[in-house]
Amino acid sequence: MSKELKLLSIHGYMQNAEIFRKRTGAFRKLFKKKVLFDFVTAPNKIPANEESEKDLTGWWFSSKEKSYLAQDKTDYSEGLNESLNKIAEELQSKGPFDGILAFSQGAALLGIICCLKEKGDERFQNFKFAILVAGYKSRQTEHGGMYVERISTPTLHVIGDTDQVIPRDMSDDLLTIFENPQVLRHDGGHFIPSTSSHKQTYLQFLDQFL
Repeated sequence: MSKELKLLSIHGYMQNAEIFRKRTGAFRKLFKKKVLFDFVTAPNKIPANEESEKDLTGWWFSSKEKSYLAQDKTDYSEGLNESLNKIAEELQSKGPFDGILAFSQGAALLGIICCLKEKGDERFQNFKFAILVAGYKSRQTEHGGMYVERISTPTLHVIGDTDQVIPRDMSDDLLTIFENPQVLRHDGGHFIPSTSSHKQTYLQFLDQFL
């Protein structure tokens, strides 16, 4: 790798840009000065209680109580349009980006963005590839129509065999809408694997875009 790639980085539910930046420290060290990461915070604030941190956010809610569970199949969805607009603004104001990295609910959002990109949505044409960690298809009813066309955007899907938050079969189901998905499977859970044994897979994928 001879140049620096620029990645927009999208966090999971109940996180924000700063939390995701801290939790990806080991992952980012794999690339040293080869990749520039730009972090974005979701626009939907999660109501705080005595046991939770403040300033936690999500990309959309699946219930009127402003909560979210990936496994829930519901007719309710709040906040997705605001989140799509937020990502579009980031791509426009801070781009161009080579690709997008996303985790958990963020990866579900990125899956939807890839669908919109395939449909020709002008807001999401200015990135080349996507890395989806613990990704899945949204189970909100109104999002179902997104997953119709096969997606040609190059993707790397990172799937944990023992993930208890996003079960492996949910991530495997997301693979079906992509034409030629590359997959990194690891025996861990709900996190981004960052050991030296995974480094070569990441670099081989990123090398395509230099």
